[in-house]
Amino acid sequence: MPGLILEGGTFRPIFSCGVMDALLDNGLMFDYVIGVSAGITDGVSYVSRQKGRNLKVIRAFRNDPRYLSLRNYLRGGSMFGLEFVYSEVPNRYFPFDWETYHAYPGKVLVGVTNARTGEAEYLDGMQLDDQCTMLRATCAIPFYFPPIQIGSELYYDGGLADSIPIRKAMADGSRKNLIVLTQPEGYRKDMTRGTLLAAKVLRHRFPKLAETMRRRPKMYNDTVCFCEQLAKKCPTEAVLLRPDEPIDSFEADVSLLTAAYQKGYDMAVQALPRIRALFD
Repeated sequence: MPGLILEGGTFRPIFSCGVMDALLDNGLMFDYVIGVSAGITDGVSYVSRQKGRNLKVIRAFRNDPRYLSLRNYLRGGSMFGLEFVYSEVPNRYFPFDWETYHAYPGKVLVGVTNARTGEAEYLDGMQLDDQCTMLRATCAIPFYFPPIQIGSELYYDGGLADSIPIRKAMADGSRKNLIVLTQPEGYRKDMTRGTLLAAKVLRHRFPKLAETMRRRPKMYNDTVCFCEQLAKKCPTEAVLLRPDEPIDSFEADVSLLTAAYQKGYDMAVQALPRIRALFD
């Protein structure tokens, strides 16, 4: 069961969109897709086989205030227009192919972080509703989004507890994996003032979540090292793709985002022999 592992990063996964569109163009559909935040939010369009859809959305709406703006925050407590992004875009402007998506015979997992426990959970992507609630949850960066309720629990961005869910994939039996990162080689996450501030503010309501946020840099860096070791020691079982230069998480220049998409597409094409070998 070959797996596709998708890191998040707000607009950085436009690189991953290029990779996934190259896979579609070459008839490569993974049996297992897992990711967090914008990685898996873009990944569902791969599962629905809608080449180019993610790029079209970015080109059309990246700088539309309905998509991302302070106005959204003042009106609804989220920098992203939740109803616009997760309801109007997939159901009106760039329709999501629900029929093809639900016909997918494999497994889709959406990583989220439980606000109460601070632990990673992995939701069944085949249960995605037409309001894309679990995608709202996996993208819910503290302060940029409110926590998202699913059932009786509140959730935040899946990348807080498990930024690159390769270990979950392997535990599920996915022994051959394409790992798509959105940071270049050599990147290591540092603790930022913003993260410390967010953890401090949230610690009273969600103390375990605050602990997870403080541990995140070490967890992230350890996981990147683990991915690199897999790709080096077991090249027939792990292919690692990542951009060769940084992509700003909140990049507003659509031409730069388009270039990052093309880089992902080209890199996947170059790696096709190694990617195909994961299916053997």
